[in-house]
Amino acid sequence: MLSREEYLAEWSRWHGGTDPSASRLVHGWLSLAYRLARAVSWMPPLAATALGLLVALAAIGPALAGGAWLVAAGLLVGLSGLLDSLDGALALAGGRASRRGYVLDSAVDRLTEAGYAVALWAAGAPGWLAAVFGALCWLPDYLRARAGQAGVAETGSISVWERPTRVVMTGFTVGGAGIVAATGLDAVAGVADGPAVVVTTGAAVGAVLGLVGTAQLGVSLRRALGE
Repeated sequence: MLSREEYLAEWSRWHGGTDPSASRLVHGWLSLAYRLARAVSWMPPLAATALGLLVALAAIGPALAGGAWLVAAGLLVGLSGLLDSLDGALALAGGRASRRGYVLDSAVDRLTEAGYAVALWAAGAPGWLAAVFGALCWLPDYLRARAGQAGVAETGSISVWERPTRVVMTGFTVGGAGIVAATGLDAVAGVADGPAVVVTTGAAVGAVLGLVGTAQLGVSLRRALGE
């Protein structure tokens, strides 16, 4: 397998020259994926892709159950994100990257993010807010794809709303609601339906980050499109 530095350089090449060190979260997330890839280098990247999607969709079940089950939903969301990054690390570090796999991985990412939006709704977020959250997960990558079709080689600057942020926000929001339900912190604080409040707040914060991240990306792509 490639060294970690070689893997990060290869990731940058596949992502329009984007420097992963521009974001500590992205850099750390990719480094973790690389370490996992070294441990399971025998696994085909496609298997990790499929497993990540299945785990993301599986999170909807405990989200619907509510209560302490929300902790399990949050853990499944986090695991799905790691599996999604693992497939890319396996492909790039193992010299198995292909354009077909790159496109498939992007498509599966959008499906898992739709699953995250459904999980947020199932956990108590208003339907419209969950839909906005999901749409803002899709929009940045849609903009990058359209810019690429217009001849822009760069993917734009790393924003506050990249894939790791979406996974972390969803996982912590749903899992945090489960902790509130399990410990009864909402009753102690005198808050009615605390888990739903936590999920709604987390989804709203995610939506704000999505708007900010999309604006950051828009400025970067507008500059590239104007050249």
